[in-house]
Amino acid sequence: MKDLSPDDRPREKLRRHGAAALGDNELVALVLGSGTRRTGALAIANALLAACGGLHGLARASTDDCAAVSGVGPARAAQLVAALELGRRSLRRPPPRRPQFRGPRDVAQYLLPVFGARAVEQAGIVLLDTKHRVLRTTIVATGSLNTAAIEPRDVFREAMRGGAAAIVLFHNHPSGDPSPSPDDVELTQRIAAAGVLMGIEVVDHIILGDACYCSLKESGRL
Repeated sequence: MKDLSPDDRPREKLRRHGAAALGDNELVALVLGSGTRRTGALAIANALLAACGGLHGLARASTDDCAAVSGVGPARAAQLVAALELGRRSLRRPPPRRPQFRGPRDVAQYLLPVFGARAVEQAGIVLLDTKHRVLRTTIVATGSLNTAAIEPRDVFREAMRGGAAAIVLFHNHPSGDPSPSPDDVELTQRIAAAGVLMGIEVVDHIILGDACYCSLKESGRL
């Protein structure tokens, strides 16, 4: 693949355009990882597909079948068979049901058991899809007994990296009292305004106590 221009190399094409833009041989070449001294990964991928009768045949090939092709060998054959099996399993197994938030109480019940009773303040976000189902939860700042500095850029960097359509801000108060401070309210409004510009909805800011919470949306501060 060194003979190809950088823009035509499978790895660069995948990074720029996504996996769907690659041909079968290019995807196989990426799984192989590299060629040999005499033969490039794309040429080996082409030979492998030809020997197996295309992608349909490759999906049914054994490690011995793959290893018999020059340049593949046992280790790469195992990589190929494992990658194909992962693809099959991803289609066969339904994705786990993700929690969906319908209101502040749902968010609090999701967050309190994990983040409610902490000795230091932590701030984080719950990343949501367009139907407000959880994508993942991440901590963006860890502070002291009474503060955790959080910046809008950190929030939206994580949100964009995770492909979120919406987010819920949260942080805990180690004192156990979830009442928001003026700084909490001001920060929430700043992040919500930034969210409008970024096209990412800020659904709520939940402040967690030991076993209770405060929703800035419910209290009219968002």
